[in-house]
Amino acid sequence: MRLGLLSTARINKLLVAGARATREVEVVAIGSRDRERAEAQARELGVPRAHGSYEELIADPEVDAVYVALPNSLHVEWSIRALEAGRHVLCEKPLSRRPQDVESAFDVADERGLILMEAFMWRHTPQAHRLLELVGEIGALRLIRASFSFLLDRPADVRLQRTLDGGALMDVGCYCVSAARLLAGEPLSVSAQQVTGGTGVDVRLTGLMRFPSEVLATIDCGLDVSARDELEVAGTEGVVRLDDPWHSRSPVIEVRRPDGAVEHLEVEPRDPYGCELEELAGAISGGHSPRFGREDAVAQARAIAALYASAEANQATEVKR
Repeated sequence: MRLGLLSTARINKLLVAGARATREVEVVAIGSRDRERAEAQARELGVPRAHGSYEELIADPEVDAVYVALPNSLHVEWSIRALEAGRHVLCEKPLSRRPQDVESAFDVADERGLILMEAFMWRHTPQAHRLLELVGEIGALRLIRASFSFLLDRPADVRLQRTLDGGALMDVGCYCVSAARLLAGEPLSVSAQQVTGGTGVDVRLTGLMRFPSEVLATIDCGLDVSARDELEVAGTEGVVRLDDPWHSRSPVIEVRRPDGAVEHLEVEPRDPYGCELEELAGAISGGHSPRFGREDAVAQARAIAALYASAEANQATEVKR
């Protein structure tokens, strides 16, 4: 699969490294509104071609799929434009906070017979696969706790801009939401509190999510907090904890049993970006939908929308279906 990178976002370095960790993907082009920036990053990352506009990138006949890493507010627009140009799309998470926009993007993908995938890379790692197995071994699921934060000290950063759909929930909290949903299904209701900053975005947010079978999940995220990333899953017969759930740099899963026994299970270390690119390439070459497709992306947007609605209204909110 020949991949083109739409924008010169810093995350491109991770995508290129992930592509080089697999034989199934080659990054062949970078597109930017500034040709010099595209050329500079192409040289830095060893990518053969640079384009001076997004339009040129998606029109490149040597590009099979496009990775969209633009600010959140542009995800849907440029995913649709790439799909309309005949390119498969991997869109950086979250695709949108608006469920109807996610539906619109998948409508175009379905009409064109193309793959559209939301880039929650962590879900494709051996660590995530092992987590799901272990959750089935700790009895009835009861509680989930997920955290992700870091200190963002650049006031002009796009993640602090309301017009660009910035915010802690959109940047890092969405990982926590995706984990709770992966483990417990779709939430019935949520309750959230936020602290705002930047140009009116949530710089810190906590949420309580209620799922079927009386499962509860707490999430917290922040752009003004020291770096933290944890995931804990508690059942009636044990607790599973991941210290590095999202990037899987040194994947070790801790399992605590009711008798006090503690196991530390090492998992195969794999580049999470390489894992998600393999999933995309496999779906394209095999002509089948990715493991997480339209239904999952729309449900993710619904959960995010409900959390924001709750935080703004300061009351519990049902998740729309």
